[in-house]
Amino acid sequence: MHSDLEVTGPHGAIPVRVFEPEREPGAQPGAGPGKEAGKEPGAVLVWAHGGGFRHGALGMPESDHVGAELARRANAIVFSVGYRLAVDGVRYPIPIDDVHAVWEWVTARDDLPSRKAIGGASAGAALALASALRSRDETEARKECKARDESKAEDESEARDESKAEDESEAREGSEAREEGGAEEGSGARGGRIPDLILLAYPFAHFPVPTLGLGRHQEEIEDMVRNYVGRISDLPPDALPGAARLDGLPPVHIVLSEHDDLRPSGELLERQLREVGVEVESLLARGSTHGHFNRPLEEPEPVDVSLGFFASALRVPQQAPKWLKKADAEPRIEFGADYNPEQWPREVWAEDVRAMREAGVTVVSLGIFSWVRLEPDEGRYDFGWLDDIIELLHANGILVDLATPTASPPPWLTTKHPEILPVDVDGRTVWPGARQHWRPTSPVFRDHALRLVRKIATRYQGHPAVTAWHVNNELGCHNVHDYSDDAARAFRIWLRKRYRDLDTLNSAWGTAFWSQNYSDWDQLLPPRFANGPVNPTQQLDFQRFSSDALKDYYLAERRILRELTPDVPVTTNFMVAGDINGMNYPDWAAEVDFVANDHYTRPGPQSRDELSFSANLTGNLIAGRPWFLMEHSTSAVNWQPVNIPKLPGELERDSLTHVAHGADGVCFFQWRASKAGAEKYHSAMLPHAGTDSALFRAVTDLGARLRSLSDIAGIARTPAQVAVVIDYESWWAAELDSHPTDRLRYRREALDWYTALLDRGIRADVVPITADLSGYRLVVAPILHVVPVPLQERLRSYVGSGGHLATTYFSGIVDENDHAWLGGYPGALRDLLGIRVEEFTPLLDGVTAPLTNGTSGTLWSERVDVTDPAVKVLATYDHGGPAVTRRAVGEGSASYVSTRLGPAGLAPVLDDLLPAAGVDSELPPELRGRVELAVRGRARFLINRTDQPVDLSSLPGVPDDLLPARGVVVVR
Repeated sequence: MHSDLEVTGPHGAIPVRVFEPEREPGAQPGAGPGKEAGKEPGAVLVWAHGGGFRHGALGMPESDHVGAELARRANAIVFSVGYRLAVDGVRYPIPIDDVHAVWEWVTARDDLPSRKAIGGASAGAALALASALRSRDETEARKECKARDESKAEDESEARDESKAEDESEAREGSEAREEGGAEEGSGARGGRIPDLILLAYPFAHFPVPTLGLGRHQEEIEDMVRNYVGRISDLPPDALPGAARLDGLPPVHIVLSEHDDLRPSGELLERQLREVGVEVESLLARGSTHGHFNRPLEEPEPVDVSLGFFASALRVPQQAPKWLKKADAEPRIEFGADYNPEQWPREVWAEDVRAMREAGVTVVSLGIFSWVRLEPDEGRYDFGWLDDIIELLHANGILVDLATPTASPPPWLTTKHPEILPVDVDGRTVWPGARQHWRPTSPVFRDHALRLVRKIATRYQGHPAVTAWHVNNELGCHNVHDYSDDAARAFRIWLRKRYRDLDTLNSAWGTAFWSQNYSDWDQLLPPRFANGPVNPTQQLDFQRFSSDALKDYYLAERRILRELTPDVPVTTNFMVAGDINGMNYPDWAAEVDFVANDHYTRPGPQSRDELSFSANLTGNLIAGRPWFLMEHSTSAVNWQPVNIPKLPGELERDSLTHVAHGADGVCFFQWRASKAGAEKYHSAMLPHAGTDSALFRAVTDLGARLRSLSDIAGIARTPAQVAVVIDYESWWAAELDSHPTDRLRYRREALDWYTALLDRGIRADVVPITADLSGYRLVVAPILHVVPVPLQERLRSYVGSGGHLATTYFSGIVDENDHAWLGGYPGALRDLLGIRVEEFTPLLDGVTAPLTNGTSGTLWSERVDVTDPAVKVLATYDHGGPAVTRRAVGEGSASYVSTRLGPAGLAPVLDDLLPAAGVDSELPPELRGRVELAVRGRARFLINRTDQPVDLSSLPGVPDDLLPARGVVVVR
């Protein structure tokens, strides 16, 4: 519904049409904004139509239809401005004055929602942007005026202190009068606040501007500008505000028409905004022409998509569910797999679903690699098969975790647009033939992928089977580091945002070394192949950028899914496993509605502990919330040098270990083993041998076991007293080239400590460096290489408050720019630890450093000098000198291990550290090391770490005195 009113501006009355969301039945007529019976509007938009500055009216679709639709879709109040047109002598700046007057009037009202945006189309976009720039300038002027007044008041106060009492009183009165005058001048009725958001549709923001040659002539554009401003030279910067200073603006969303001669103006504006650090998102409306908002009947699809894009930005975000959406709220551990029905004829589908029900499957991830089936050729879609399988699954009570199938672009796309293909560090193109052959920063890939995402979300919004959205698949598994020209452009934008100016960047990168000083942003490149070591800070920043670029792509898909299905949770499957570290998952975790992870074991003596370590960290990325094991294997994989099957009991033990660490969903890759393709020898829930197989029977048994654990679903993992800290930036930086040794492996050291704690029967949490550490008695921070000042202060405060910190070699060495802390090692932690090291002494392969406690170090050693008498030497090298130290700090302590000791060598170290921290095992002595204990509320998981049965008779309440080899017992 809409109503019309007038707002008084500097040039007289301004017509305004007001659109409000539809009222609920029973709402009182005449209720003020936000007073309807239904949900209150969450945002306000001031909107300006287009028309070349001299055409247009409130009744045109670009005003009326847009206002009504954005009010409905975004639950917002829209004020569409009937500004004065550039006719009959009206010229710049009068149209801007009108729009800005309405903006000031709206922002001065306290009965409207606090979230306020401004926007417009074409010429109206220029007016809206100019108004936003005025608001920015007025806000800055008010701040400057306030600062001057405060400075003046301070000076006058000092003068009064030196004067006589009677003069002081007069001076105070004069000062108060001046303060009141200053406040009126700087913050009176004029001067609207800066918008929270700017929405620009096909903006005309520059002159001159190149056209696309689609029929709009330069003479026509010149005539439009001359009519509006009165000339075509020496234009005021805000007349067409692409020429103005653009920093200091809120997020901007831009819609571009595809077949539009003025599209280059919007594209240039986007680049300009990014360059000055303004957050900007753009949408290319495929198939549209300039002014497509005026043609909702002729161009329905681009209008619908564009309005959805704006509405999703304007709408106050709805809190998405933090777990699967399902009609039945009964708690349970979900059970299932990736399901790829497109690989099989239709007659197999019914057989699959029957076997799924037999196995107890409750959920499947669907459509992960189905792009070419859903879009066989550009713009031609086939959803029929997906409709059918979703209906079949739904009819059988199986939830659908529906994927956006953007992980593997189809051949027609890579043939038509080879520029989407990644480039490796050596400059080689990564060709199609496998998967993930796309650049995270490619605008062409993103355009095609997001169009498909929108199609899928539109088709299945509201479908009761869809329980979650599964964005892409294992983002960054094969394409995290792209060195293409697209990546170079995006990297430069990222660097501008991080450093703001080249002097700061040059300082951070230490470019005085090797004559690397940069004088222009265009000189900056990714760390491509070079004839020697590449700048280490450049490498570290590229790691940060690459993680951010992939996260940004995920967020682009999520925005569309949020827009169309706000009640369906969105996630993507992480890969917290082994040495995978390209994506900074602690940074990503806040962006998913629930954490999902893929984990595969690798052979080795710590294989089982690595699984526990990864599950532990996954569960602590967002502490206290359930997470989803999206993929693991029922048995052998296909991608290791030798792919061995799992032993009896390992399938269940591996799955339940994840559950013990907080997983409320257990899924596999995949449901049915493929008949063809690169993964045909990868195990599945339903193997090539079929349902009459030991593997399928084990799968069915696991389904029953998970059903018996339904009562623990939703219960958080109980925190431990010890934490092992993981810092992805230290992981990246510590393993760069040109270091004392290239043998150092960050995660291996962290896993060694975790194994050593398990060997002592100690429960430990694996947590990100950003976690709150105050609740832990002992915090182990292995190879904490990167220590900025805030982290240095956090650790000092933790120890000073009675916490016990243990760290290792190569810790505290550099700051966030990979610059060495000077004065001796371990740099930022030197004073806290009470030691000093002048020089590293890495060890060659096969060389050991024996310690007097009977253990030996490998990889690394140091000549440690004690600088504080409070330091106690816990172990020394045979050749002399401290190897392990502990400094008491009040009730807390800070300990240091200067060599790699491995799990066995860390045992005597923990024997010193654990009692000092007041930590003891919750297991009886005979079970320590043989059994891992994990606790979720009242459920205690006892996990056999060995290939032999373990006697549990010393524990009360166990259902069986014997824990089978590779078995798991849950005690409530």
